[in-house]
Amino acid sequence: MMRRLVLLLALLALASPAHAAAEWETRDGGIAVEARADDHGRGMVWASVDIAAPPAVVFRVILDCDLAARMSPGVKSCRVVSRAPDGTEIREHTVKWGFFLPTLRSTSRVTLEPDRLIRFSCIGGDIRACEGSWKLEPLDGGQRTRVTYDMWAASPFAVPASLVSGMMRRDVPQSLRALRRECEDR
Repeated sequence: MMRRLVLLLALLALASPAHAAAEWETRDGGIAVEARADDHGRGMVWASVDIAAPPAVVFRVILDCDLAARMSPGVKSCRVVSRAPDGTEIREHTVKWGFFLPTLRSTSRVTLEPDRLIRFSCIGGDIRACEGSWKLEPLDGGQRTRVTYDMWAASPFAVPASLVSGMMRRDVPQSLRALRRECEDR
């Protein structure tokens, strides 16, 4: 049970429909975040950032498993388990939130529209109820990109709304700043 709670929090931090505890913030660096959660373990996050790099660069960086641990709090590894001819991937992430908690695994189906859209849905591991996407919108004739990230997830048990929404408001902007840094350094 604790493993599922920790994985849910990890997934929400990376990225869930709900009511209670809603927040909208525009953070330093122009990162916008909206996070909502309820005390039943359901939550959502929506975030947006503009990046001074073309969509093709942003697309490649988001999908780069070697960068996942550097860009997302708690993520320890990412690997592509399989890739279908249509480009659909099955990916596995391992997450570790602290030395006293076990390492957790999440398996997702990822569908791709190159340089435009990345959709993901949890299909196994320690949590099975999540969906989300990364949408890439070209700006300035394709020289810059607006990235919009959204995700929802549900847990089979109660999670305090303030804890979930607080983690999302803290960790998602951190991940988006890291994404922007990686893309703009290329």
